[in-house]
Amino acid sequence: MTQQRSFDAIVEREKGLRRGLSTAQLSMIAIGGAIGTGLFLGSGFAIGFAGPSVLVSYAIGALIALLLMGCLAEMTVAHPTSGSFGAYAEHYIGPLAGFLVRYAYWSSIVFAVGTEVTAIAVYMKYWFPAIPGWYWIVGFSAALIGVNVVSVKVFGVVEYVFSMLKIAAIVAFIVLGAWVVFGAPSGSGIGFANYTSHGGFFPKGVWGMWVAVIVSIFSYLSIEMIAVAAGEAHDPHKAVTRAFRATMLRLVFFYLLTLALMLAIVPWTAAGTNGSPFVKVMAATHVPGAAGVINFVILVAALSAMNSQLYITTRMMFSLSRAGYAPKRLGQLNAQGVPVAALLLSAIGIALATVLNVLYPDASFMLMMSVSMFGAMFTWLMIFVTHVFFRRQHAGRTLAFRMWGYPVTSLLGAGLMTAALLTTFVTREFRMTLLCGVPFLVALTLAYWFWYRGRAQEAGAEAVHAPGH
Repeated sequence: MTQQRSFDAIVEREKGLRRGLSTAQLSMIAIGGAIGTGLFLGSGFAIGFAGPSVLVSYAIGALIALLLMGCLAEMTVAHPTSGSFGAYAEHYIGPLAGFLVRYAYWSSIVFAVGTEVTAIAVYMKYWFPAIPGWYWIVGFSAALIGVNVVSVKVFGVVEYVFSMLKIAAIVAFIVLGAWVVFGAPSGSGIGFANYTSHGGFFPKGVWGMWVAVIVSIFSYLSIEMIAVAAGEAHDPHKAVTRAFRATMLRLVFFYLLTLALMLAIVPWTAAGTNGSPFVKVMAATHVPGAAGVINFVILVAALSAMNSQLYITTRMMFSLSRAGYAPKRLGQLNAQGVPVAALLLSAIGIALATVLNVLYPDASFMLMMSVSMFGAMFTWLMIFVTHVFFRRQHAGRTLAFRMWGYPVTSLLGAGLMTAALLTTFVTREFRMTLLCGVPFLVALTLAYWFWYRGRAQEAGAEAVHAPGH
C-alpha cells in the first residue's frame, strides 16, 4: 500500500478539477482527437509513401495504438488523475521523467494546434474567399477558448457533438464508398483490382510501407487524451475501461475500412497526390455538393482537434504547475474548476504558432511539425517504458484492469516506437523530427537540473511525509 499512498500525494496535489465527463463523452474525446486531419488529409500523404500497402501500415499503427491503450488503461484505472502519463512517469521512473514527458507532450500539442488553426482559415476560404483568414483564426480560437473556460461539462458536450458529426460523415462515406465499389460496372476502373494494378500491392517496397507507419502513428495520436480526461470522469474506473475498448474498436474499423474503400475507388497514384483523397473519392460518387460537404467535415475535424487539444494542453500545464515545474498561478482553478491561466498560456502558444505560420509558412511549418511529432512519439515511447516500471512495482498484486501479454506487449510497443523514431532520421521528409527534438529534450533536461531539481526533491519529501506514511 506504500506505493498507492505515495501516489495519493500526487492525486491530492492535483485535486480541484470537476468530475463532469460521462463514459460516452470520454470515448468521444479520444475519437475526436484521433479522427481529424490525420485521416482526412494525412492519409493521402501515407498513400503516397506506401501505395495500397498503406493498409498494412495503418494495421501496424493500430497494433501500436492498441498496445498503448492497454498499458495506459491499466495505469489509469489504478491511478485516475489529470497528470496521467506525466504523473505516472514521475512516480514510477523519477521526477525528471515526469518533467520531460509533461513538457514534451504539452509543447507537442500546442504546436499541433497551431497548424490546425491556420488550416481553418484555408477551409473557410472555400465559402468566403474575400474575407481575410485571420478573422476566422481569431473568431474560432476565441469561441473554443470560451468553451473550455466555462466548464468541463460544456467542453464534453461540444466535443461530443463535433465527434458525432465526424463519425456520421465517415459512416456516410463508408456507405457511399461501398455502393460505388460494389455497384461499379466492369471496365470503370473502380474495384479491388486497383490494389495490384498500379505497380503491385507494395509499389514502394516494404520500406515505403514502414515509412507510412510513421504517418499512421500521427493519425492515431490523441487517443492518449482519454487518460488525461479520466481525471474528470464521473466514474473513472468504469468509464476508462469501457471507453478504451470502444475507442479502439471504432478507430480500427473507421481507419482501415475507409482506406480500403478509398484505394478501391481511386488508384493510389491519384489518391496519394495533392489534396485530400476523401474529396477525390466523393467526387467519384457524383453526389451533388460533395466537395462542400467534405470541406465542412474537414472544418469540423479541425475544430474538434483544436477543442480537444486546448483541453489537454491546459490539463498538462495544470499538472506541471501543481508539481512545482511551472508558476503556481497556472495551477489555480476558477469557480467552475477550470485552470484558466493554464488555458490562456496554451492559447498564447497557439497564437505564436499561428503568427509564425502566417509570416514564415515555409520555415515555420516544418519546425512546428517536427517538434510536435517528436514530443508525441517520445510520449508514446515513455508510456510503454513507464508501464514496465509500473508492473515491476505492482508484481504479485491484483489490478482492477490488467494488460494481457506483459512484458512482451509492453516491450514490443516500446521497440516499435523506438524503430519509428529512428526511421524519421533516415527519411528525408521527417529528418527534422530528431534534429529538432533531441536538442529540445536536452534543453528541457538542462532546465530541470538547473531550475527545478530542488523543487522535485521538496515535492518528494512532502510525499514521504504525507499522512499514512
